[in-house]
Amino acid sequence: MKKISLWIAVLVIGTASVMAQTTSRWGITAGANINEVHFKQNDIMPSERMWGPQVGLTGEMNFSGIGFGVDGAVLYTLKQGKLNYGERVAWASLGYGKETVAMHYIDVPLHLKLKWHRLGGLESTIMPLVYVGPQFSFLPYASHKSLNSYPPVNVYLDMGAGIELFERLQLKAGYNFSVGQSFHTKLLDENVAKNRTWYVNVTWFLK
Repeated sequence: MKKISLWIAVLVIGTASVMAQTTSRWGITAGANINEVHFKQNDIMPSERMWGPQVGLTGEMNFSGIGFGVDGAVLYTLKQGKLNYGERVAWASLGYGKETVAMHYIDVPLHLKLKWHRLGGLESTIMPLVYVGPQFSFLPYASHKSLNSYPPVNVYLDMGAGIELFERLQLKAGYNFSVGQSFHTKLLDENVAKNRTWYVNVTWFLK
């Protein structure tokens, strides 16, 4: 019993020590993305990239002195693609042509982040950063449900780079892609589509 109590005490002290060396903050994020709907069967139909907005809240925790940190966010993101269903008789015969497929996501990205913070004092003005991690995307609404079947949750791999200005403003450019399917068509043997997305966003951190 004494050994268990000792281990619990060590764990509590260690956790408190780590937490004492971290700083956390929240910020407002806004940005835009360019999305490509990519079919596993490349010749199924032509598709065009489309842009969509992004807005939400971002939280960040940094470990003092080592440059590493973690962040997470809750973001509304609209991902779109223009698909020419009319290229295939199966859809053209039903009156479909060039259609805009819109997917309204609540994105929850979780990143491991590295900042170059030892720049001889310059880091208080500008600080480069990189990040990578999973993103869980929940789909409350999508268009053209008569044409496509959408899973309620998508998992993405998300990565990017950016800069932090004046220890307050972060500018980031990134890329994410579906690990599983974003949707599949209900005709022609259920062709699988995945989102491939480039984006830029800005986060203003509150202090």
